[in-house]
Amino acid sequence: MVGIVIVSHSEKLAQGVAELAGMMASEAPVAAAGGLDDGSLGTSFEKIVKAVDSVYSDDGVVILMDMGSAVMTAEMVIESMPDRKIKMIDCPLVEGAVVAAIASSSNESMEDIIQAAQESTSEKKL
Repeated sequence: MVGIVIVSHSEKLAQGVAELAGMMASEAPVAAAGGLDDGSLGTSFEKIVKAVDSVYSDDGVVILMDMGSAVMTAEMVIESMPDRKIKMIDCPLVEGAVVAAIASSSNESMEDIIQAAQESTSEKKL
């Protein structure tokens, strides 16, 4: 099963998105990596590495990020793990995480999960 890592500047936001995705697809391996080690706002290279390690399998890991330095830090993590199958997804954080978790729990491929999460960008709420 493809693992899912939620990266946010906010620890609470990352945990909340991971909780919601896990509620929608309890079998999916989802991990949160939010905030700095002291709980303040920011992104932590070490937290992202630990999150990736916690959900990694041969199927790979997808990373969903909120913005800015979360994207840059996730890129640095991926560069530091060249032997691993890890991809970032450009999609809405909450909707993309839920879609990715459901697809992962259905044992879809990483490519199919990425496509499904990216398609969540065009879904209307009203």
